Amino acid sequence: MAGAVPAEAAVAPASDPAWTCPPILDSLGTAVAIADPHTWALRFENARFREWFPATGNGAGDLCARVPGLDAARARERLEKGRPYRSETEVRLGPRTLSVQVELQRAKDERGELMILVEGQNISKQKETEYMLDSYSRLTERQNRELEKEKERVEKLLLNIMPRSVYEELKDSGTTTPQTFQDVSVLMLDFAGFTDMAISRDPGALIAELNDVFTSFDRIVEHFHCERIKTIGDAYMAVAGMPEPDPEHTLHLARAALRMRRFLERRNESAAHRWRCRIGLGSGPVIGSIVGIQKFVYDIFGPAVNMASRLETLAEPMQILVTPEVARRLRSDFVLRSLGEIDIKGFGVQERFSLEDEVREGS
Repeated sequence: MAGAVPAEAAVAPASDPAWTCPPILDSLGTAVAIADPHTWALRFENARFREWFPATGNGAGDLCARVPGLDAARARERLEKGRPYRSETEVRLGPRTLSVQVELQRAKDERGELMILVEGQNISKQKETEYMLDSYSRLTERQNRELEKEKERVEKLLLNIMPRSVYEELKDSGTTTPQTFQDVSVLMLDFAGFTDMAISRDPGALIAELNDVFTSFDRIVEHFHCERIKTIGDAYMAVAGMPEPDPEHTLHLARAALRMRRFLERRNESAAHRWRCRIGLGSGPVIGSIVGIQKFVYDIFGPAVNMASRLETLAEPMQILVTPEVARRLRSDFVLRSLGEIDIKGFGVQERFSLEDEVREGS
């Protein structure tokens, strides 16, 4: 230990009552004392020891009474095994409080008699450093947790506006590459009479209801392995078959469309205001890409999107319209009704089909 008692003091006849403290020991910044190994009575103490562990009451000559926090049983056990015993305590010096490390070890005087050598070191600066490091460590840990929470929040927000594969590419490289998907199914939905509702109703209540409906739509879309692309006002767009290929994307999106309509029908039975949707389903190639730089959004473009949008506009309230290609893919699993041909802008004359229901077992 730094500041150890000089060798000549260690071998002095501590049992000699006439032995006095050499001046060099009183000038040490280390507290030094010698105690009897059997009774633990103090035989010698320097000025620093007396200052840090002053004598009070009847225990003035007892080591355990003078040094607070000293575990006598544990100390005896270690000393008997030839090992030093260390403990830490605090002492009050006027307005200051010192942290002191006390070490006890067995030694022999010049006559070969056993004694207990006691040394006390002021470790206040070391403790302050440890406290500062510990505080910095806790602060860093708290900041890391907050950063991790913020990262998770940002990731959750981004995953709400783009597929995970696109998010991963954006996170890794800072950019995304537009992708072409040759065969996907697209759903476009909006609500009949929404503009009139927005004008006549309380805006807060209307948006709360719309949020509740769209949240339920999100759960339905996720359940059927589809992806919500975006909402614009009361319009809702979802897609199946991207970014991961899915051979049954048309069936999955058709089931999602029927479940959305069924959800609204059940909701309207008890709700004060009825929500009636129009849905169009199209299939074909699309391009998926992030659009914008500062306020970006993930969007899809292509004939399938345009066709789904046209059919949604042509649909009656609570009706789901599909193209002949979608009808062909669904025919064996769903109930479809032909509505005849109509001239669809950008696509010419096309037959329309109404998606009525899913084929039930035994029907």
